[in-house]
Amino acid sequence: MNGILVISSSEKGRTLVGDLMRSAGYDGIALASCGAQARRQLAGSSYRLVIVNAPLSDEFGDALALQAAENSDTGVVLIVRHELADEISEKVEACGVMVLDKPFGRELFFRTIKLVEASLARMSRLRSQNQSLKIKIEEIRLVDRAKCALIQYLGLSEPQAHRYIEKQSMDLRITKTELAKRILQTYE
Repeated sequence: MNGILVISSSEKGRTLVGDLMRSAGYDGIALASCGAQARRQLAGSSYRLVIVNAPLSDEFGDALALQAAENSDTGVVLIVRHELADEISEKVEACGVMVLDKPFGRELFFRTIKLVEASLARMSRLRSQNQSLKIKIEEIRLVDRAKCALIQYLGLSEPQAHRYIEKQSMDLRITKTELAKRILQTYE
């Protein structure tokens, strides 16, 4: 995953945001001057953070921010004029886009970036826990299928099949999942 993509139609906006990010210790900053260019860059690379300074020359930028947030694990900040901030926030915040209204101070900008980084870290932990739970559920399903095979083919009761799998996995020094795979290969 690359660093940061800064999208702004004005050279001044790209320079300002890029310099702010560099001063905070971020590197790997890519720049885009319009929505079309940004979409090409997003299609070719993944970024940890995308900052859109709206409006862009070829679009407003809210659709681009939504696309970046929905199609990746990217943190997205959309910078809009103060008058539009509430209206745009209602459209994009449910998808995880953080809206920052301009003009903004350096402190508010960095606080917003830190909030996005914190939510990315939390999302990463949740994704990891989710993956771990999916693996455990699949293991439980596999062991349950093996129990059903033992019940069907050996005439064991459910507690007997459960005990058989636990004892065999300990005796053979393999996981219950591995034993379940062996049982299913034998009987299915």
